[in-house]
Amino acid sequence: MLNLILFGPPGSGKGTQATKLVEKYGLLHISTGDLFRYEMGNNTPLGQEARSYIDKGELVPDSVTIGMLKNKMDKHPEAHGFILDGFPRTVAQAEALDQLLKEGHTEVSVLVAMNVDDAELTERLLERGKTSGRADDRNPEIIANRIKVYKEQTTPVADYYATQDKTRLVNGVGSIEEVFERLCNEIDVVLV
Repeated sequence: MLNLILFGPPGSGKGTQATKLVEKYGLLHISTGDLFRYEMGNNTPLGQEARSYIDKGELVPDSVTIGMLKNKMDKHPEAHGFILDGFPRTVAQAEALDQLLKEGHTEVSVLVAMNVDDAELTERLLERGKTSGRADDRNPEIIANRIKVYKEQTTPVADYYATQDKTRLVNGVGSIEEVFERLCNEIDVVLV
């Protein structure tokens, strides 16, 4: 089973590459944003709990997010593994994920981090902002803050998995195919 965390700052190309990786490796793509929309849209107990925090402007506790992940994984026992997009964002979430996977007698196989410099990220996000409709993709100050938050709060997750020798760094600049090939090279090493 291949359990992959696809990692990178906003604008690094995670969404584009996740689609290609799902197809190549037969993985279940789990996006926490999609999970929240599904659970809240279907008014599930976890969705109701998440909404109660969101409506108060509070962060949804990790336990709720982990519950949503567990539900998604349990619904797809046929999957050859999964690719996580947008989770974990903190070391505490990584530890909770590890515990969940341990209960299922599996573990994170690899975290693949896509490295892209700040200027390139900003350029990509501003370009995406022309068509995405997202206000946060059109404002350079907001983009700079999103990158800063990623570096401060999320980068430690890569360090956490590096202590387990599970973090692989990939140059995220180049054509979609070039970056995809680099990602596959790192993933294939884990599959051997």
